[in-house]
Amino acid sequence: MPREGNKNSLRRISYLAGFFFLLIIALIGRLIQKQIFQHEHYLLAAKNQQIFSREELAQRGKIQIHDDLESKGSLVDVAIDVKRYSVSIVPQNVKDKRQVARELATVAELSEDELFLKIDNDKLYLPPIARNQTAEAVEVIEEKDLDGVLILPEYGRFYPENNLVSQTLGFVNLDGVGKYGVEGYYDDELRGFSGKRTAERDTMGRVINLISEEPPKNGDTLILSIDRSVQYYTEKAIEKALTDYQAESGSVIIVEPKTGRIVAIANKPDFNPNDYRKILSDQISIFTNPVISGAWEPGSIMKPISMAAAIDQGKVTPETKGVYSNYTVVDGSEIHTAEDKAFGEETMTEILENSDNVAMVDVANKLGNDLLYDYLNRFGLLEKSGVDIFGESTGQVPTLKNWRAIHRATISFGQGISVTPIQMVMAYSALANSGKLVVPKIVDKIVDCDGKESEIETREVGQVISPETASKISLMLESVVVNGHGKRAAVAGFRVGGKTGTAQVPKADGSGYEENIHIGSFVGFAPIEDPKFVMLVRLNNPKGVEFAESSAAPLFGQIANYLLNYYYKLPVK
Repeated sequence: MPREGNKNSLRRISYLAGFFFLLIIALIGRLIQKQIFQHEHYLLAAKNQQIFSREELAQRGKIQIHDDLESKGSLVDVAIDVKRYSVSIVPQNVKDKRQVARELATVAELSEDELFLKIDNDKLYLPPIARNQTAEAVEVIEEKDLDGVLILPEYGRFYPENNLVSQTLGFVNLDGVGKYGVEGYYDDELRGFSGKRTAERDTMGRVINLISEEPPKNGDTLILSIDRSVQYYTEKAIEKALTDYQAESGSVIIVEPKTGRIVAIANKPDFNPNDYRKILSDQISIFTNPVISGAWEPGSIMKPISMAAAIDQGKVTPETKGVYSNYTVVDGSEIHTAEDKAFGEETMTEILENSDNVAMVDVANKLGNDLLYDYLNRFGLLEKSGVDIFGESTGQVPTLKNWRAIHRATISFGQGISVTPIQMVMAYSALANSGKLVVPKIVDKIVDCDGKESEIETREVGQVISPETASKISLMLESVVVNGHGKRAAVAGFRVGGKTGTAQVPKADGSGYEENIHIGSFVGFAPIEDPKFVMLVRLNNPKGVEFAESSAAPLFGQIANYLLNYYYKLPVK
């Protein structure tokens, strides 16, 4: 019996030894697999635990404007990058998802239930629930000590001057992409390039060796041609005009005719780019800049352009006379003077003073279709101006081959053609610049992250009319301010020239014009002997005034007075 028991014990010991032998063989095989066949894989995994890379964010370039009234050469920041934070949630690491949803719903701008649905899973990544958060805001979040919540630094765009020049600046969205205005047009230059830092760390997570470092390249700084003092004064002047004349909106652009530099470009209403996300989806048109995209039928401010073409071609002189009725018939349609008044015998200068539609039809007839169309093209009214602001559009002009006599007639005094304010102000800049047209520009200088400056040179389009013609038209426009409908645009002690325009608004279906709705405008320049600026003023549907001489012209005169006396500081003659 004992012998049998010993045999069983030996058998069990043999089985156990065999099991351990097989286990050792298996372990040896596993070690061979890991250390020989999978050596590279685990070596890489080990390195990945020791080596980490981190993106080094680039700062978006500043946007600055001048403030020469404060001190010559002074610059003011209107767009800068500031340290901000993003808030993310890693659902897999969240223990109490309902609590996290409740605590962060307001930050995410969602309801508690909406946020809960987003994080009620085991995902390792979700897009940030909030961006552009201030240090104070994330400090409150950190105090809640919520598991699975990550707060990461980033840069956010800040506009220190709030609404000032907002529709020209545009804004930067949460993804860091410039939208509209200068932010959109120069997005590549402003954005810069992120860097990368790769280092080795020990088992405690401490950095022990810097392997490589690619520093970020911050974006370029843009110095705009805008002057803060002029811009601020102009915006306040428009605000007051909208109240005084109960107008729906208004725009002003001021350009230096020799260089194309835009000194001010203002629109009301506007928006605060710091709060662009608060703009409702049906109100996003507020982001567009009406000066570069708001085409309209300009009305009588077109007359000096048509007149310049006729003088340049030798068809008339400022002294040429004609006798005109209160109306004329073209292609079966009656065209009347604005007040249905006959002016009788007039010189070409008096035609502009009286803003005589009927007489302008005769001037256009002297030119003919081909020449009038050619001069519209020369003056830049058939294509975009080329201004460096995102979102420029152009107006509409009927194709020349489709022109009939009625097209030529109405276009000569600003109907049946649409243009943008920047197209029209640049056409007048050619009149003020001895007949030479230049491309408008909003950026004076680009400064890269190393401080290297690149000036934006003036680009010439070409000689639109002769210097002699430009001089004659300038004197005619001065006479409009002295003797015609532009009297309220005058500035004491200075020679000012310009033209009013009271434009009708076409019906949406294209059949005729709206009743009791008009757009008042005035375009002019000063001083006549050496123009420092060209300015266009536009007021949409002012109430209680019938013509632009009582709305747009006074606003022009107010701003022109500021420019001549305080900004350019010209001596009174």
